[in-house]
Amino acid sequence: MLFSELYGAYYNTVAAILTDTVAHPASNVNIKDTIEKHAFGESLWAITDAIKEERWQVLKTDGTTPIKNQPTMPLTILQKRWLKAIAMDPRIKLFGHVDFDFPDVDPLFLPSDYIIFDKYSDGDDFTDEKYIANFRMILDAIEKKYPLIIGSLNRKGDLTERVVYPEYLEYSEKDDKFRLIGGGNRFGSTNNLGRIICCRPWEGQVEESSPKGIHPRPRKVIFELTDERNALERVLLHFAHFEKSAERIGEDKYLITINYDKEDETEMVIRILSFGPMIRVTAPSHFISLIKQRLIDQKSCEQ
Repeated sequence: MLFSELYGAYYNTVAAILTDTVAHPASNVNIKDTIEKHAFGESLWAITDAIKEERWQVLKTDGTTPIKNQPTMPLTILQKRWLKAIAMDPRIKLFGHVDFDFPDVDPLFLPSDYIIFDKYSDGDDFTDEKYIANFRMILDAIEKKYPLIIGSLNRKGDLTERVVYPEYLEYSEKDDKFRLIGGGNRFGSTNNLGRIICCRPWEGQVEESSPKGIHPRPRKVIFELTDERNALERVLLHFAHFEKSAERIGEDKYLITINYDKEDETEMVIRILSFGPMIRVTAPSHFISLIKQRLIDQKSCEQ
């Protein structure tokens, strides 16, 4: 937890108090306001008592401080090494220029130090200049809430364009792809960024009847899980970013319910099948049919 607010709140709060106190003596009211702004509810009495009783020895009883300069929060060596390591991930450059090149430290880890074995090999090219430009344009449209005209190639290889109201971006770790989720003229849309050829702000007339919000298509899958080889923990971790519930129905059996969007259905089928006989889908019927068809297709590939 190198940068967690949970572990850094006290330090940041006291630093803010000292920053104000260097300029002028602190009052109880000012200290209280600063603590409420930077820390947690229970921190009000904890920090106040520690300061008043001079256990931290940062403030005197008259509200002044022996510190002459405003405090700074320099990065530790471990933090520098971690930042330098994640800066080697090409995805971080999609969000803008980052300068984590600390010459005095080595990266905490290298890309060659880890292997992701359950990820598709045809992920997006995050180093492509057009991809980066499109990503940043979409990100700006999401933040500033304006429509875009998206250009992509259809099955015949022809360029097609449509207006999209960007809502948010999502990343599929298994596919190694980013997707744009937005609203269109009549329905919500999902656009794979790797298929977008170009995008630009839409300056045309916006129809009043055109819904700007997306139209999610929620789905649900229910399956029984046999907790062998730590399967329960692995399933909960594997589907951590989905809304879900788990109910114990036997000594080593659980009933798992996972909510997902229609756009993720194929990926959901693949993920569930990866757990083999430890999972048995019980509902809905159409998802069971998808599982059966997937198994039939896989079986046909062996012949």
